[in-house]
Amino acid sequence: MTLDPCGQNADLGVMAILIDTLTPKVRHPEKQARPDSPVLRKPDWLRVRAPGSAGYQETRSIVKAHGLTTVCEEAACPNIGECWTQKHATMMIMGDVCTRACAFCNVATGKPQALDPSEPGRVAEAVARMGLRHVVITSVDRDDLEDGGARHFAEVVHAIRAAAPETTIEILTPDFLRKGRAEQIVIDARPDVFNHNLETVPRLYLSIRPGARYYHSLRLLERVKERDPNQFTKSGLMVGLGEAREEIMQVMDDMRSAGIDFLTIGQYLQPTRKHAPVDRFVTPDEFAALEQIARSKGFLMVSASPLTRSSHHAGEDFQRLKAARLAQAGAS
Repeated sequence: MTLDPCGQNADLGVMAILIDTLTPKVRHPEKQARPDSPVLRKPDWLRVRAPGSAGYQETRSIVKAHGLTTVCEEAACPNIGECWTQKHATMMIMGDVCTRACAFCNVATGKPQALDPSEPGRVAEAVARMGLRHVVITSVDRDDLEDGGARHFAEVVHAIRAAAPETTIEILTPDFLRKGRAEQIVIDARPDVFNHNLETVPRLYLSIRPGARYYHSLRLLERVKERDPNQFTKSGLMVGLGEAREEIMQVMDDMRSAGIDFLTIGQYLQPTRKHAPVDRFVTPDEFAALEQIARSKGFLMVSASPLTRSSHHAGEDFQRLKAARLAQAGAS
Protein backbone atom coordinates (compact mmCIF):
# COMPACT_ATOMS: atom_id res chain seq x y z
CA MET A 1 0.00 0.00 0.00
CA THR A 2 1.39 3.46 -0.91
CA LEU A 3 0.73 6.94 0.41
CA ASP A 4 0.58 10.14 -1.53
CA PRO A 5 2.51 13.25 -0.31
CA CYS A 6 -0.48 14.36 1.74
CA GLY A 7 -0.58 11.07 3.63
CA GLN A 8 -3.69 9.83 1.78
CA ASN A 9 -4.05 6.28 0.55
CA ALA A 10 -2.87 6.55 -3.07
CA ASP A 11 -3.96 3.00 -3.93
CA LEU A 12 -7.51 3.81 -2.88
CA GLY A 13 -7.38 6.98 -4.96
CA VAL A 14 -6.32 5.02 -8.04
CA MET A 15 -9.05 2.47 -7.32
CA ALA A 16 -11.64 5.24 -7.13
CA ILE A 17 -10.51 6.58 -10.50
CA LEU A 18 -10.68 3.12 -12.03
CA ILE A 19 -14.15 2.51 -10.64
CA ASP A 20 -15.31 5.87 -11.94
CA THR A 21 -13.84 5.07 -15.36
CA LEU A 22 -15.48 1.67 -15.50
CA THR A 23 -18.89 2.87 -14.32
CA PRO A 24 -21.10 3.13 -17.42
CA LYS A 25 -22.66 6.51 -18.16
CA VAL A 26 -26.36 6.75 -17.47
CA ARG A 27 -28.18 6.93 -20.82
CA HIS A 28 -31.20 8.73 -19.41
CA PRO A 29 -30.20 10.82 -16.37
CA GLU A 30 -33.45 12.78 -16.52
CA LYS A 31 -35.45 9.58 -15.97
CA GLN A 32 -33.58 8.21 -12.95
CA ALA A 33 -35.89 9.83 -10.38
CA ARG A 34 -38.97 8.32 -12.00
CA PRO A 35 -40.57 5.30 -10.36
CA ASP A 36 -40.17 2.04 -12.24
CA SER A 37 -43.02 1.16 -14.56
CA PRO A 38 -44.14 -2.45 -14.99
CA VAL A 39 -42.94 -4.11 -18.18
CA LEU A 40 -45.69 -6.14 -19.80
CA ARG A 41 -44.88 -9.58 -21.21
CA LYS A 42 -44.73 -9.42 -25.01
CA PRO A 43 -47.27 -11.46 -26.96
CA ASP A 44 -46.08 -14.08 -29.43
CA TRP A 45 -46.50 -11.79 -32.45
CA LEU A 46 -43.79 -9.45 -31.09
CA ARG A 47 -41.13 -12.08 -30.48
CA VAL A 48 -38.15 -12.00 -32.85
CA ARG A 49 -34.99 -14.06 -33.17
CA ALA A 50 -31.72 -12.71 -31.78
CA PRO A 51 -29.42 -11.41 -34.57
CA GLY A 52 -26.38 -13.39 -35.60
CA SER A 53 -26.41 -14.27 -39.31
CA ALA A 54 -23.40 -13.85 -41.59
CA GLY A 55 -25.11 -10.92 -43.34
CA TYR A 56 -25.77 -9.27 -39.98
CA GLN A 57 -22.11 -9.62 -38.99
CA GLU A 58 -20.96 -8.19 -42.33
CA THR A 59 -23.18 -5.13 -41.98
CA ARG A 60 -22.03 -4.68 -38.40
CA SER A 61 -18.37 -4.79 -39.43
CA ILE A 62 -18.90 -2.15 -42.15
CA VAL A 63 -20.75 0.13 -39.72
CA LYS A 64 -18.01 -0.21 -37.11
CA ALA A 65 -15.15 0.16 -39.62
CA HIS A 66 -16.52 3.54 -40.70
CA GLY A 67 -17.17 4.70 -37.14
CA LEU A 68 -20.88 5.13 -37.76
CA THR A 69 -23.84 5.21 -35.41
CA THR A 70 -27.11 3.50 -36.31
CA VAL A 71 -30.56 4.06 -34.89
CA CYS A 72 -30.98 0.29 -35.19
CA GLU A 73 -28.62 -0.11 -32.22
CA GLU A 74 -29.26 3.11 -30.31
CA ALA A 75 -33.04 2.71 -30.30
CA ALA A 76 -32.84 -1.07 -29.70
CA CYS A 77 -34.94 -1.81 -32.78
CA PRO A 78 -36.47 -5.31 -32.78
CA ASN A 79 -35.92 -5.61 -36.55
CA ILE A 80 -32.13 -5.22 -36.48
CA GLY A 81 -31.46 -8.91 -37.20
CA GLU A 82 -33.71 -8.98 -40.26
CA CYS A 83 -32.59 -5.62 -41.66
CA TRP A 84 -28.85 -6.03 -41.14
CA THR A 85 -28.95 -9.49 -42.68
CA GLN A 86 -30.21 -7.77 -45.84
CA LYS A 87 -27.59 -4.98 -45.49
CA HIS A 88 -30.22 -2.42 -44.52
CA ALA A 89 -28.94 -0.12 -41.79
CA THR A 90 -30.40 3.23 -40.79
CA MET A 91 -27.53 5.68 -40.24
CA MET A 92 -27.86 8.08 -37.31
CA ILE A 93 -25.84 11.24 -37.84
CA MET A 94 -24.69 14.08 -35.55
CA GLY A 95 -23.70 11.78 -32.70
CA ASP A 96 -25.44 9.40 -30.35
CA VAL A 97 -26.53 11.88 -27.66
CA CYS A 98 -29.86 13.71 -28.00
CA THR A 99 -30.81 17.07 -26.52
CA ARG A 100 -34.41 15.95 -26.01
CA ALA A 101 -35.79 13.63 -23.34
CA CYS A 102 -38.77 11.90 -24.95
CA ALA A 103 -40.47 9.39 -22.67
CA PHE A 104 -40.50 6.64 -25.31
CA CYS A 105 -36.98 6.85 -26.76
CA ASN A 106 -33.91 4.77 -25.87
CA VAL A 107 -31.34 7.14 -27.43
CA ALA A 108 -29.07 8.67 -24.78
CA THR A 109 -29.90 12.14 -23.46
CA GLY A 110 -27.31 14.77 -22.60
CA LYS A 111 -24.92 17.35 -24.03
CA PRO A 112 -23.77 16.29 -27.50
CA GLN A 113 -20.27 16.69 -28.88
CA ALA A 114 -19.38 19.01 -31.75
CA LEU A 115 -20.32 17.90 -35.25
CA ASP A 116 -17.74 15.77 -37.07
CA PRO A 117 -17.02 17.32 -40.50
CA SER A 118 -15.78 13.94 -41.78
CA GLU A 119 -19.10 12.23 -41.08
CA PRO A 120 -20.86 12.97 -44.40
CA GLY A 121 -17.97 11.37 -46.32
CA ARG A 122 -17.84 8.33 -44.03
CA VAL A 123 -21.59 7.78 -44.33
CA ALA A 124 -21.43 8.08 -48.11
CA GLU A 125 -18.50 5.65 -48.32
CA ALA A 126 -20.37 3.08 -46.22
CA VAL A 127 -23.50 3.44 -48.36
CA ALA A 128 -21.45 2.85 -51.51
CA ARG A 129 -19.56 -0.08 -49.99
CA MET A 130 -22.77 -1.80 -48.89
CA GLY A 131 -24.27 -1.26 -52.34
CA LEU A 132 -27.48 0.16 -50.92
CA ARG A 133 -30.25 0.91 -53.38
CA HIS A 134 -32.13 2.91 -50.74
CA VAL A 135 -30.74 4.41 -47.55
CA VAL A 136 -32.42 6.00 -44.54
CA ILE A 137 -30.56 8.76 -42.69
CA THR A 138 -31.82 9.92 -39.30
CA SER A 139 -30.35 11.88 -36.41
CA VAL A 140 -30.59 12.84 -32.80
CA ASP A 141 -32.20 16.19 -31.97
CA ARG A 142 -29.57 18.94 -31.88
CA ASP A 143 -31.26 21.87 -30.19
CA ASP A 144 -27.75 23.14 -29.32
CA LEU A 145 -27.04 23.99 -32.97
CA GLU A 146 -28.17 27.24 -34.59
CA ASP A 147 -29.80 25.40 -37.49
CA GLY A 148 -30.66 22.21 -35.61
CA GLY A 149 -28.24 20.31 -37.84
CA ALA A 150 -29.96 21.17 -41.13
CA ARG A 151 -26.71 21.95 -43.00
CA HIS A 152 -25.14 18.74 -41.79
CA PHE A 153 -28.13 16.78 -43.07
CA ALA A 154 -27.79 18.48 -46.46
CA GLU A 155 -24.05 17.70 -46.58
CA VAL A 156 -24.77 14.02 -45.96
CA VAL A 157 -27.35 13.95 -48.77
CA HIS A 158 -24.92 15.64 -51.17
CA ALA A 159 -22.09 13.27 -50.21
CA ILE A 160 -24.25 10.20 -50.85
CA ARG A 161 -25.35 11.60 -54.20
CA ALA A 162 -21.69 11.93 -55.20
CA ALA A 163 -20.54 8.53 -53.90
CA ALA A 164 -23.62 6.46 -54.79
CA PRO A 165 -25.65 8.32 -57.43
CA GLU A 166 -28.05 5.41 -57.99
CA THR A 167 -29.02 5.20 -54.31
CA THR A 168 -32.33 6.76 -53.33
CA ILE A 169 -32.23 8.72 -50.07
CA GLU A 170 -34.79 8.90 -47.30
CA ILE A 171 -34.22 11.25 -44.39
CA LEU A 172 -35.89 11.09 -40.97
CA THR A 173 -35.33 14.51 -39.45
CA PRO A 174 -35.80 16.34 -36.16
CA ASP A 175 -38.49 19.00 -36.03
CA PHE A 176 -36.12 22.04 -36.27
CA LEU A 177 -38.24 23.70 -33.59
CA ARG A 178 -37.37 27.39 -33.10
CA LYS A 179 -34.73 27.23 -35.86
CA GLY A 180 -36.39 29.67 -38.25
CA ARG A 181 -36.81 28.03 -41.63
CA ALA A 182 -33.77 25.76 -41.30
CA GLU A 183 -35.74 22.89 -42.81
CA GLN A 184 -35.53 24.66 -46.18
CA ILE A 185 -31.82 23.77 -46.31
CA VAL A 186 -32.70 20.09 -46.03
CA ILE A 187 -35.62 20.26 -48.47
CA ASP A 188 -33.39 21.97 -51.04
CA ALA A 189 -30.88 19.09 -50.80
CA ARG A 190 -33.67 17.12 -52.52
CA PRO A 191 -33.84 13.80 -50.69
CA ASP A 192 -36.26 11.36 -52.29
CA VAL A 193 -38.33 11.01 -49.09
CA PHE A 194 -38.64 13.55 -46.27
CA ASN A 195 -39.78 11.78 -43.11
CA HIS A 196 -40.59 13.30 -39.75
CA ASN A 197 -42.54 11.28 -37.20
CA LEU A 198 -45.46 12.77 -35.29
CA GLU A 199 -45.09 9.74 -32.98
CA THR A 200 -48.36 10.06 -31.02
CA VAL A 201 -51.66 11.91 -30.71
CA PRO A 202 -51.74 15.58 -29.57
CA ARG A 203 -53.21 14.78 -26.14
CA LEU A 204 -50.14 12.72 -25.19
CA TYR A 205 -47.44 15.15 -26.33
CA LEU A 206 -46.75 16.70 -22.91
CA SER A 207 -46.08 13.31 -21.34
CA ILE A 208 -44.57 11.41 -24.28
CA ARG A 209 -42.86 14.05 -26.43
CA PRO A 210 -42.56 17.09 -24.12
CA GLY A 211 -39.86 18.91 -26.10
CA ALA A 212 -41.89 18.89 -29.32
CA ARG A 213 -45.10 20.56 -30.53
CA TYR A 214 -47.66 18.57 -32.51
CA TYR A 215 -48.76 21.33 -34.88
CA HIS A 216 -45.19 22.46 -35.52
CA SER A 217 -44.29 18.91 -36.62
CA LEU A 218 -47.37 18.76 -38.83
CA ARG A 219 -46.56 22.15 -40.35
CA LEU A 220 -42.96 21.06 -41.04
CA LEU A 221 -44.18 18.28 -43.33
CA GLU A 222 -46.66 20.62 -44.98
CA ARG A 223 -43.82 23.05 -45.76
CA VAL A 224 -41.93 20.28 -47.55
CA LYS A 225 -44.82 19.92 -49.99
CA GLU A 226 -45.14 23.68 -50.41
CA ARG A 227 -41.45 24.06 -51.30
CA ASP A 228 -41.05 20.88 -53.36
CA PRO A 229 -44.36 19.21 -54.34
CA ASN A 230 -42.53 16.28 -55.95
CA GLN A 231 -40.77 15.26 -52.75
CA PHE A 232 -42.44 12.35 -50.97
CA THR A 233 -43.39 13.02 -47.35
CA LYS A 234 -43.73 10.39 -44.67
CA SER A 235 -44.64 10.23 -40.99
CA GLY A 236 -45.17 7.61 -38.32
CA LEU A 237 -47.23 6.85 -35.23
CA MET A 238 -46.72 4.54 -32.27
CA VAL A 239 -49.74 2.88 -30.72
CA GLY A 240 -50.14 1.29 -27.32
CA LEU A 241 -49.43 4.46 -25.32
CA GLY A 242 -53.02 5.08 -24.24
CA GLU A 243 -54.35 6.80 -27.34
CA ALA A 244 -57.97 6.31 -28.43
CA ARG A 245 -58.91 4.96 -31.85
CA GLU A 246 -60.75 8.20 -32.66
CA GLU A 247 -57.59 10.17 -31.88
CA ILE A 248 -55.58 8.07 -34.32
CA MET A 249 -58.11 8.71 -37.05
CA GLN A 250 -57.99 12.46 -36.35
CA VAL A 251 -54.19 12.40 -36.73
CA MET A 252 -54.65 10.59 -40.05
CA ASP A 253 -56.96 13.39 -41.20
CA ASP A 254 -54.43 16.02 -40.05
CA MET A 255 -51.69 14.25 -41.99
CA ARG A 256 -53.75 14.10 -45.15
CA SER A 257 -54.54 17.82 -44.82
CA ALA A 258 -50.76 18.40 -44.74
CA GLY A 259 -50.35 16.30 -47.91
CA ILE A 260 -48.40 13.47 -46.28
CA ASP A 261 -47.97 10.57 -48.69
CA PHE A 262 -46.84 7.68 -46.50
CA LEU A 263 -47.99 6.65 -43.01
CA THR A 264 -46.35 4.05 -40.78
CA ILE A 265 -47.98 2.70 -37.62
CA GLY A 266 -46.19 0.40 -35.19
CA GLN A 267 -46.41 -0.93 -31.64
CA TYR A 268 -44.67 1.08 -28.91
CA LEU A 269 -42.21 -1.09 -26.99
CA GLN A 270 -40.94 0.09 -23.60
CA PRO A 271 -37.10 0.26 -23.61
CA THR A 272 -36.64 0.26 -19.80
CA ARG A 273 -38.68 0.47 -16.61
CA LYS A 274 -37.93 4.21 -16.52
CA HIS A 275 -39.64 4.85 -19.84
CA ALA A 276 -43.34 5.37 -20.50
CA PRO A 277 -45.21 2.11 -19.88
CA VAL A 278 -47.00 0.16 -22.58
CA ASP A 279 -50.72 0.72 -22.13
CA ARG A 280 -51.60 -2.34 -24.23
CA PHE A 281 -50.41 -4.49 -27.10
CA VAL A 282 -52.43 -3.81 -30.23
CA THR A 283 -53.35 -7.00 -32.07
CA PRO A 284 -52.37 -7.72 -35.70
CA ASP A 285 -56.06 -7.60 -36.65
CA GLU A 286 -56.37 -4.09 -35.22
CA PHE A 287 -53.31 -3.00 -37.20
CA ALA A 288 -54.87 -4.40 -40.38
CA ALA A 289 -58.03 -2.39 -39.67
CA LEU A 290 -56.01 0.80 -39.10
CA GLU A 291 -54.19 0.26 -42.38
CA GLN A 292 -57.49 -0.14 -44.22
CA ILE A 293 -58.84 3.07 -42.65
CA ALA A 294 -55.67 4.97 -43.56
CA ARG A 295 -55.79 3.80 -47.17
CA SER A 296 -59.41 4.90 -47.41
CA LYS A 297 -58.32 8.39 -46.35
CA GLY A 298 -56.05 8.69 -49.37
CA PHE A 299 -52.49 7.92 -48.29
CA LEU A 300 -50.40 6.66 -51.22
CA MET A 301 -48.69 4.14 -48.95
CA VAL A 302 -49.47 2.69 -45.53
CA SER A 303 -47.49 0.25 -43.42
CA ALA A 304 -49.18 -0.84 -40.20
CA SER A 305 -48.14 -3.86 -38.13
CA PRO A 306 -46.81 -4.59 -34.64
CA LEU A 307 -43.18 -4.51 -35.84
CA THR A 308 -43.50 -1.65 -38.33
CA ARG A 309 -40.84 1.01 -37.85
CA SER A 310 -40.08 4.11 -39.95
CA SER A 311 -37.23 2.50 -41.85
CA HIS A 312 -38.39 -1.13 -41.85
CA HIS A 313 -38.60 -2.35 -45.47
CA ALA A 314 -38.04 1.28 -46.52
CA GLY A 315 -36.50 0.38 -49.87
CA GLU A 316 -39.32 -1.91 -50.96
CA ASP A 317 -41.89 0.55 -49.66
CA PHE A 318 -40.29 3.38 -51.63
CA GLN A 319 -40.75 1.43 -54.85
CA ARG A 320 -44.42 0.86 -53.97
CA LEU A 321 -44.76 4.55 -53.13
CA LYS A 322 -43.49 5.58 -56.58
CA ALA A 323 -45.78 3.06 -58.26
CA ALA A 324 -48.77 4.36 -56.30
CA ARG A 325 -48.06 7.94 -57.41
CA LEU A 326 -47.80 6.86 -61.03
CA ALA A 327 -51.07 4.92 -60.75
CA GLN A 328 -52.77 7.93 -59.17
CA ALA A 329 -51.50 10.22 -61.92
CA GLY A 330 -52.72 7.78 -64.57
CA ALA A 331 -56.17 7.61 -63.03
CA SER A 332 -56.60 11.39 -62.87
